[in-house]
Amino acid sequence: MEALIKVKVAHALAGLTLAAMAAGACAAPAIGQAAPNFSLKDLNGKTVQLADYRGKTVVLEWHNPGCPFVQKHYDGGNMPKLQHKVANEVVWLAINSTHVNHADHRDAAGYAKYMKEKGAQTVPYLLDADGKVGTAYAARTTPHMYIIDKAGQLVYAGAIDSIRSANPADIPKATNYVAVALDEMKSGKPISQSSTTPYGCSVKYK
Repeated sequence: MEALIKVKVAHALAGLTLAAMAAGACAAPAIGQAAPNFSLKDLNGKTVQLADYRGKTVVLEWHNPGCPFVQKHYDGGNMPKLQHKVANEVVWLAINSTHVNHADHRDAAGYAKYMKEKGAQTVPYLLDADGKVGTAYAARTTPHMYIIDKAGQLVYAGAIDSIRSANPADIPKATNYVAVALDEMKSGKPISQSSTTPYGCSVKYK
């Protein structure tokens, strides 16, 4: 199993350069500027629009259940725990930009089953199969995290935490950048680290 994980991680990292090049074709939104609005369908076919959450803090999480880095944070409980911890204060949106022809693509029921099994079933899960929202945000990896403040401005973009690995055992040793930023926002403090380098699998764009 460990050898298989290492192979998957190697493939994921090999694809990251290509993903960065693809995302680079669309300039990343700047910290302190308005976050690009978008409209996507959730797993029930309901339209979700970012603008509807103006006045609330929003976290965007690029997601792909087939990615070992995503599995790290869900199997290890890191992401679901944070989602539930901030559920009363933050709107958390998981976005999947995996193209329908990619092997990692699942149908709505498959994504819903995964999120429920991992304890994150309360998180709206949005489908971006054409990759338009992913490229608008220059999302490069799964996970790739963004925080939008109540005024609709992007205030954080980057990695979920400070240890670039697919090993759940590294989670307790890492600094969770998203958790720290949300705590600082709640306390009325400036975000100490508003931009970091994301790590993970390449987003599986068309």
